Amino acid sequence: MSIRLDQTVPFGRSLREYESMFSLSAADRRSRILDCAAGPSSFNAELTAAGGDVRSIDPLYQFGGAEIQRQFFSTLDRVIEQVRATPQNWIWSYHRDPDDLRRNRIAVMEQFVADYSGGAGTGRYVCGALPNLPFGADRFDLALSSHFLFLYSDHFDAAFHLEAIRALLRVAREVRIFPLLALRAERSQHLDPVCEQLRREGHHCSIERVGYELQRGGNEMLRLRRA
Repeated sequence: MSIRLDQTVPFGRSLREYESMFSLSAADRRSRILDCAAGPSSFNAELTAAGGDVRSIDPLYQFGGAEIQRQFFSTLDRVIEQVRATPQNWIWSYHRDPDDLRRNRIAVMEQFVADYSGGAGTGRYVCGALPNLPFGADRFDLALSSHFLFLYSDHFDAAFHLEAIRALLRVAREVRIFPLLALRAERSQHLDPVCEQLRREGHHCSIERVGYELQRGGNEMLRLRRA
């Protein structure tokens, strides 16, 4: 999957954010993890440094670290100003305010870039995109997908979401997806029909409250276990 870098908003999240977004336990952190649509998150760098086993996949990885970082800084202030202009849409519990959000995103980008080149060389960062995952069945214990599935529900239909989740369930026994809101800050219109179909196929689906909320109402994840 080829993308245009100038059309992306490459924001990433930290290990601590992943722990809250996905309710990661100590046992989860010791498992084989796939971070799908990972973007420039520092999750891989931080957990690898702590002894974890993580692979990150994203079409963004067709570009070099310096290119990704330049695009990040070209979009950062515009995004933060949009956040300031819509105070009703945000919860300042993890991040204290828009300035703190900006600082945290810069720190994540710096950690990502410092790790990216070496990590790509050892196979920890893989260029690719859903639903075509270049991994064998059962390669991972846990697959995480942050801020892609369901968030872009106006761009990707229910059929795409089903195909993408089936691909994740092929390579991992458990899948967790966060958040369940679309960009318009409402629960995705695809969530219920996708879950209904997956349950008909025998998979276990549950919607669970998590300890992270930045978008107002965006404090739930979808947990899926393979049939």
